[in-house]
Amino acid sequence: MAKAEKLIPVHGGYRNLKGFQIAQLIYDVTVRFCNRYIDRRSRTHDQMVQAARSGKQNIGEGSVASGTSKRTELKLTNIARASLEELRLDYQDFLRERSLEEWPPSHPALARFRAKRCATLEEVRAWVQDERRRSLPAPRTDIESHRQADSAKRSVAVRASPCQSVSSAQLVANAALSLLNVCCYLIERQIASLETAFVEEGGFTERLYRVRSERRGRGQAG
Repeated sequence: MAKAEKLIPVHGGYRNLKGFQIAQLIYDVTVRFCNRYIDRRSRTHDQMVQAARSGKQNIGEGSVASGTSKRTELKLTNIARASLEELRLDYQDFLRERSLEEWPPSHPALARFRAKRCATLEEVRAWVQDERRRSLPAPRTDIESHRQADSAKRSVAVRASPCQSVSSAQLVANAALSLLNVCCYLIERQIASLETAFVEEGGFTERLYRVRSERRGRGQAG
């Protein structure tokens, strides 16, 4: 015997969505990033934090609304995707305006970041600290120190090129962009799935009609 369709199906399980989990981490990272590297009085600070919040909140709100409105869920999920795209542009602007490189996904530091599968802000901070240590120049041996001293004595015009360590701001911005790439991909897949379900199954009105028809059929059969 087929199981009767529920008028209001199970809904609101957004905390189990990988897209929501990453969006929440993006929000936490963005709040800290903006507080550290963006003037708190600037419009950019507020816009970046609000865009990150919108991405997270609209996924959750859409999931809860799905019980009675698939259309609302689809609309809010689309808003979440648009908000995260706005945030991605802000991070890219931050790097470009400061002549900092935006790394490709194949960059070794981002490969290590993805391998860590960070789930919390503290884990992201630990990765930043590790990468900062990697970028610092290796300590010189006694022999190397003596050689450099002798070279300096021979010619004051000769200078050793300093090793430029990567900044925390550049690391966090690129990590945030990496998270955004994954999150936007997952949300796009979710939107495609919602669109298919809406076209094939309809929304609350269609479900209400089916449930009523089924109950009337059972009543007449009885």
